[in-house]
Amino acid sequence: MGKVVMNASVSVDGFIAAENDDPGPIFEWLVSGEVPLDDGGVLKVSQASFDYVRPYWDEVGVTIAGRHAFDITDGWDGTPPSGIDHVVVVSHRGAPEGWDPQAPFHFVDGIEAAVAKARELAGDRTVEFAAGDVGGQALAAGWVDEVRMDVAPVVLGSGKRYFGSVDAQHLLEGPDVVVQGNRVLHLRYRVRR
Repeated sequence: MGKVVMNASVSVDGFIAAENDDPGPIFEWLVSGEVPLDDGGVLKVSQASFDYVRPYWDEVGVTIAGRHAFDITDGWDGTPPSGIDHVVVVSHRGAPEGWDPQAPFHFVDGIEAAVAKARELAGDRTVEFAAGDVGGQALAAGWVDEVRMDVAPVVLGSGKRYFGSVDAQHLLEGPDVVVQGNRVLHLRYRVRR
């Protein structure tokens, strides 16, 4: 099995979005460069960001996200973000009415079921938890091997926390990677065991 990573873009003060779910300028770095990050041509980053992010995206087999993230993105229109093969959605509800059953999205009830399904689907590739409440639950349960943060130069003041509602101390190593891109600082920490 591959590693388990918690990942997201985040403000300097630790928020992934405002209370109303608006990320504001947190994702500005994804359109602040000249190098296409994906085939769509919308995402263009600095060469440094491309060299850090693209290989990571290529190693991720499954992203685990909460139902709230799924709903506010309209399920990414049935196409997993970042070219990832599958998305496991943690939800007490099944797929939305009219959802394409062939779309590579899997709806499971609870974080443990999400981890089991993601490990099955990912094989030896990386399992990624979206930051926020679901990612925080995975960190608290001891499943996360690595924390990746794309830190944007903005202070939101309040909002949705990167680590969700984690209320206990967790020690990280490093950072073992620090990469400066346009409008972003990429950080990677291993979780201390």
